[in-house]
Amino acid sequence: MGGGIRKKILIVDDEIDFLKMMKSRLEDQYDIVTASDGEEALAMVETEHPDAVLLDLVMEGMDGLEVLRIIRKSNKNLPVFMMTAFSDLERVSESNKLKSSGFIVKTDNIEKQLRCIQSALGLSDKYRK
Repeated sequence: MGGGIRKKILIVDDEIDFLKMMKSRLEDQYDIVTASDGEEALAMVETEHPDAVLLDLVMEGMDGLEVLRIIRKSNKNLPVFMMTAFSDLERVSESNKLKSSGFIVKTDNIEKQLRCIQSALGLSDKYRK
């Protein structure tokens, strides 16, 4: 399916090594922009207009839930996938209330989870217009 406009994904994580790994895994298929904290992520959402956000749940300063809460105030339809290395049911529940698009568990099979994101991005085209 060549010739189409590449989707832009914002990856937000305060672990720089994980950020680099995710970027290298995805940059062949997507335009990737990155942020290493919540404030930077919110600025990037406004200036870069990504098609999807991969957002770390646990970060220093403003955590992923707070970032998601602020994004949802202005953008109800932007696909936001929460990333976490921890299984914290309370945070998962809160993320679901804020209409996150799904979860990526950092210790799981990243390739499988990236395929799920690709499917969701394909579906998001149908709801954008």
